[in-house]
Amino acid sequence: MSNKKKKKLTPVQQEYQDFAKKREIKRPIVKNCVLAFLAGGTICLIGQLISTLYMTYFDFNEKTAGDPTVATLIFLSVLLTGLGLYDHIAQWAGAGTAIPVTGFANSVASAAIEHRSEGYVLGVGGNMFKLAGSVIVFGVFSAFVIVMVKVLITQVLGGL
Repeated sequence: MSNKKKKKLTPVQQEYQDFAKKREIKRPIVKNCVLAFLAGGTICLIGQLISTLYMTYFDFNEKTAGDPTVATLIFLSVLLTGLGLYDHIAQWAGAGTAIPVTGFANSVASAAIEHRSEGYVLGVGGNMFKLAGSVIVFGVFSAFVIVMVKVLITQVLGGL
């Protein structure tokens, strides 16, 4: 709380603020950062191992191994979410599990699982796309804007 707001508090409010501050849970910031780093690094290492597996055994090259690697990571994330294991990993690792591909897959799968009792269309589909829909719309819109800028720049530079 800022000093300006503290000055406006009554003595009882100030006493309560001091009381609450003494009993506030101390967060182990360094430990949380190390765990997040290790978990995120482990997820990325697994992704690299999967990519190497595709390049070694399935004749993909470095450029073409990316898509099946991402699909495999998404599948593993959804599978772990469905089995209830991803949440336990996330509780231990914190922000380290928020790697974009696996974290997003977990979010979508969690929303689908949570609302399955409401039916497949309105429950699973509707709630799953509350999160995914905004991301997809933003991605499509951003891609459109970038392509339009590229076309305009190409037309202007091509006309010179």
